Amino acid sequence: MNILLTNDDGIESAGIQRLAAALRDEGKHTIYMLAPDGNRSGVSHSISFLYAPVRIREHSLNTWSCSGNPADCAMIAVLGGFPVKPDIILSGINRGANLGTDIVYSGTAAAARQAVLQGVPAIAFSLAGGLSVRKDENDGYFWDMAVAFILEKMPELIDRCTKDIFINVNIPNTRDGPLGMLTTYPCIQHYRDELSTMKAPDGSIYCFMKLGSASFKGEPGSDIEAVQRNYVSVSPVFVHPVCGQASSPSYFGVHP
Repeated sequence: MNILLTNDDGIESAGIQRLAAALRDEGKHTIYMLAPDGNRSGVSHSISFLYAPVRIREHSLNTWSCSGNPADCAMIAVLGGFPVKPDIILSGINRGANLGTDIVYSGTAAAARQAVLQGVPAIAFSLAGGLSVRKDENDGYFWDMAVAFILEKMPELIDRCTKDIFINVNIPNTRDGPLGMLTTYPCIQHYRDELSTMKAPDGSIYCFMKLGSASFKGEPGSDIEAVQRNYVSVSPVFVHPVCGQASSPSYFGVHP
């Protein structure tokens, strides 16, 4: 199988580098990497091609960086800008959670969504570091634990990929690993961000965003509730806008 890895943290991030190394060492698949050349967290589904060409630079065998955004990486790979069309796209491992409403803003989720929109299965992986009080002596994230979990569960997660749905996976950041894996639905988060402004001498007004904490409903069956209980959250996310009954948890087979 030809697997493409991408992300929104950038080509040098620990999550994608460690996952790529482990998959290549395993030797079961051909692993390609195409990721942004720097951090693109929070860019959502922004597409650079609408404004300018995207530059690709080769780093090593089957590894490239891109001047664009995560969704651009998925488009390039699927539309013929790559040696082969990937059989599946894995986005991540993201540094931090992508739970609930986060997936609207997440570049990690956007790359997976774009892949599915173009007919290629995709899984987004995040390490929910912000929810754990236990920290590693390095950067606070237990990457080796997350990588080991992904390698073990990869066949099962791939089997869950279906038409028009990408899989959003959040792994609790605990040294000893999760208690198991639960199928969930994305929770609703409410963000308490604040805006401050400053007027410059030339009359321009500068706006500064202070990110606040988010409140959420940790209802039974939700992704946040699973991670809080030290379970891996696996949420099937429909890539097309829906309303009414089709957007309810039961539509995806999740019954809280």
